[in-house]
Amino acid sequence: NSRTVFLLSQLEKINLDSVFGAPDNARYVTSKILHLVQSQEKTRKEMTSKGSTGIEVILSTLEVKYFNFCSYGLIAVLHFIIMEYVRGGGRRASVIVTKGGTQILLQLLLSASKDSPPNEELMVLLHTLLAKIGPKDKKIGMKARINGALNISLNLVKQNLHNLRLVLPCLQVLRVYSTNSVNAVSLGKNGVVELLFKIIGPFSKKNTSLMKVALDTLAALLKSKTNARRAVDKGYVQVLLTIYVDWHGHDSRHRYMLIRKGVLQCIKSVTNIKLGRKAFIDANGMKILYNTSQDCLAVRTLDPLVNTSSLIMRKCFPKNRLPLPTIKSAFHFQLPVIPASGPVAQLYNLPPDVDDVVDESDDNDDAETESEIETENDDDKDQHFKNDDIETDINKLKPRQELGRSIEELKMYEQFFPELSENFQEWDLVSKEPKPFVPGANLSGPIVVPTASEE
Repeated sequence: NSRTVFLLSQLEKINLDSVFGAPDNARYVTSKILHLVQSQEKTRKEMTSKGSTGIEVILSTLEVKYFNFCSYGLIAVLHFIIMEYVRGGGRRASVIVTKGGTQILLQLLLSASKDSPPNEELMVLLHTLLAKIGPKDKKIGMKARINGALNISLNLVKQNLHNLRLVLPCLQVLRVYSTNSVNAVSLGKNGVVELLFKIIGPFSKKNTSLMKVALDTLAALLKSKTNARRAVDKGYVQVLLTIYVDWHGHDSRHRYMLIRKGVLQCIKSVTNIKLGRKAFIDANGMKILYNTSQDCLAVRTLDPLVNTSSLIMRKCFPKNRLPLPTIKSAFHFQLPVIPASGPVAQLYNLPPDVDDVVDESDDNDDAETESEIETENDDDKDQHFKNDDIETDINKLKPRQELGRSIEELKMYEQFFPELSENFQEWDLVSKEPKPFVPGANLSGPIVVPTASEE
């Protein structure tokens, strides 16, 4: 009965109509819906309320290739429904995901990228929507890779590196894509790591939001061992430490703690491999993080920086086996017999600063990609997963009670507990004579003790 319902019904009829004048009518109806969504919160709630088909009508209209010219208006409608008002935005984003909006937006992104040059306004809206609904869709990384939309955002960043308005939503989408390890490896091969190091840099009060998103994206990408090794080979560990020291020195009022934490997250990711830890030690990272952590101890709000720095230093500190025949250990444990040659003698002959613990973090680099693919293919099976390690048999869970001594040894105490033996006699009140004890009989009844007169 409302104006919104009437316009949505008109748009739905236009989708089913093949008359030549349909595009003009679709443009008119779309503009009216966009005006209502921009001006009235009631309309936004009505389109996403339970039982409403507003989102379905808009998404079905976006699927019709005949109406590509009005896609911008409909995408703007979705943008205002989700983005302009934070309250309820997460729930509304979930509604779009459940209606299949992710797939439609990726297809629109692919078709819009074929224009030369691409429509900047349309690209900004599409990437903003994908960045918002991406965390609500666990399979968005796989969908983007299958649809061929994975490198579109990366190419836009390369071509518009100084266009903050376009680069920021593109990086937000890349951050969502990078949570998938297969996508992280693919993006790394196309030069995304080198590109992000062109964006992040020393202390500057300009474009701090872009810096934060770029660091979060880089930290997600460096979780891949392939990308981490690429960053080490390029010497980026030293660059990250230099950037962190610069931000630490200039951020005297601690307004940019999140950016400093983002740099530490990148260092934490790159030190997951042995090459990264070695590069960290060679770049004097221990001393840098220790000194900066000492400066942060007095400020309670900087505890996340101290905690992350501690984790990095503990992870990168050389590990040695016991016994330690060096000054590192407070105690000296000497083996009784040390062969003149062999692995034990080799460990004892190593210099004190050498990490002699076997490190397998750099092995099986391709296993992460294969495991991620298997995970994506088995998503449906995971829903019916059953943990076989949990014991469900009650009888097996009961502890077994075993006697500490044998029956023969316990018979010596029989005289102290006659009620437990077969010789126990119960007094019969009727016949006034003792009767033999029958095990299991009269256990529920009261125990009667004869009085002195009855005896």
